[in-house]
Amino acid sequence: MKKLLFQFDTDPHPAVFDTVVAYDGGADHVTGFGGLTPDNIGGLVEGAIFTRPPKDKKNTAIFIGGSDMSAGQNLLKAVQGKFFPGFQVSVMLDSNGGNTTAAAAVAKLAASGSLAGKKAVILAGTGPVGQRAAVMLSREGAIVSMTGRKMAKVVEACEAMKARFGVDITPVEAADHDTRGRAIENANIVFAAGAAGIELIGAEHWQNNPHLELIADANATPPIGIGGIDVFDKGLERHGKIVWGALGFGPLKLELHRACIGQLFTDNKLVFDAENIFELAKQMA
Repeated sequence: MKKLLFQFDTDPHPAVFDTVVAYDGGADHVTGFGGLTPDNIGGLVEGAIFTRPPKDKKNTAIFIGGSDMSAGQNLLKAVQGKFFPGFQVSVMLDSNGGNTTAAAAVAKLAASGSLAGKKAVILAGTGPVGQRAAVMLSREGAIVSMTGRKMAKVVEACEAMKARFGVDITPVEAADHDTRGRAIENANIVFAAGAAGIELIGAEHWQNNPHLELIADANATPPIGIGGIDVFDKGLERHGKIVWGALGFGPLKLELHRACIGQLFTDNKLVFDAENIFELAKQMA
């Protein structure tokens, strides 16, 4: 029986990246739908859960993507709300790659050094990757703060993480290189999660920082988020710090994404979100 993956995207067009990884992860056929909301998801979910007998439902799965993690979370809740005993399929949430990218990066940081009790700063962290990285670092025992250009948006993100995961993240307003540089002065861990092609701090902001131990940058598009590192840095020591560039932990992100897709087709009751995606990433790292 064919393994069918239905790609539910909150953006107008389903992401090509997610489609390619879905096939590489073991789906036989991927069907994408864009512009989905909790209000228009009903018929699609019903089509997925009613068409195959119980023993074959594991061969149907749903992937939720899009650029907005909050919208993805709401869509996941709406999808699950349509399930009832005997009629459900496995689901994965990975809006903008937030879960898999953050999980791969934090898993590599955790494999490089202790996170518990360390001060971690997420630079430009209000997007999906930054928010999920903040949650994962916090759950590993780090004391986490997050920067953003506008305080109101950072506070909103921190409150959303508190509501969903029960973690306390400190919001910090930092709109330019120097304010972000000051935000990391006492940090042991820095994770850059800004938009592609935007440098958040320069080399001068971190190279001589005596407190800093671990660095990760999720931006693979030049100029990358942290000046003075390389996108291919793979646990490399620079100025006494262990550094991970986006393409250093990128292979784990892709391997993790594919592994999650493959596991969706082993059972019809699985839900892959931040918690279990991160646990799998730590095993794989």
